[in-house]
Amino acid sequence: MTHKTKGIVLRTIQYGETSVITSIYTELFGLQNYIVKGVRQASSKKQSKALYFQPGAMLDMEVYQNNLKNLQFIKEYKWQYIYQKVLFDVIRTAVAFFMIELFQHSIKQPEANPELFYLLEGSLMEADKGSDAVVANLPLYFSLHLAAESGFDIQGNYSAENYILDLKEGAYTSQAPLHSDFIEGNDAKISSRIQHINFYNDLGEIKLSRETRNRLLNAFLLYISLHITEFKVLKSLKILQEVLS
Repeated sequence: MTHKTKGIVLRTIQYGETSVITSIYTELFGLQNYIVKGVRQASSKKQSKALYFQPGAMLDMEVYQNNLKNLQFIKEYKWQYIYQKVLFDVIRTAVAFFMIELFQHSIKQPEANPELFYLLEGSLMEADKGSDAVVANLPLYFSLHLAAESGFDIQGNYSAENYILDLKEGAYTSQAPLHSDFIEGNDAKISSRIQHINFYNDLGEIKLSRETRNRLLNAFLLYISLHITEFKVLKSLKILQEVLS
């Protein structure tokens, strides 16, 4: 039995002479691994189909799904969205790769979570078509909203009284905790604002310096690492922070 679903490629490795094994986050089935045969074959008249399975590729697929198997098969696939800027703009490329890597390291359950899928899908599209100001703040938005959709949303709101964001507890508070994992003042205020944004365009209204943006991104990643076991250091973080400077 086959199913039609959208999918976003997270990682692909070569398999054999002409095939690949690809990890794809799907709308219907969550994280799945597929073996795709023959896609690395190319001729002078036909381009290799391996381009479809580059990280970040968004596909419409018809797949065979057997929950008793670790490797699934794809019957048909085509582009669901074709990037216009991400592949040619170093900043947008860095933002997209950061979100893909963060998503990949944050997903611990293979089960379907449509809201997580839509967050990644929408954010990748915004990295491609959004304004420069929106794209610069997109990693901050994605990090906080990924945490929320993963089940550890920050509780409460910033206020003159609750001006401290405790990253271990995931809540705004009026008293500094005994540990050092917290941010306060304007950083906490900006975090609350980003946390409650519902439309990507609103990100463009938040003006941040390079130092503030880097400080907040490090804090948000610390928050995620405190709530996800064995969270790995992101290789894309340094590149992202360099290009956003």
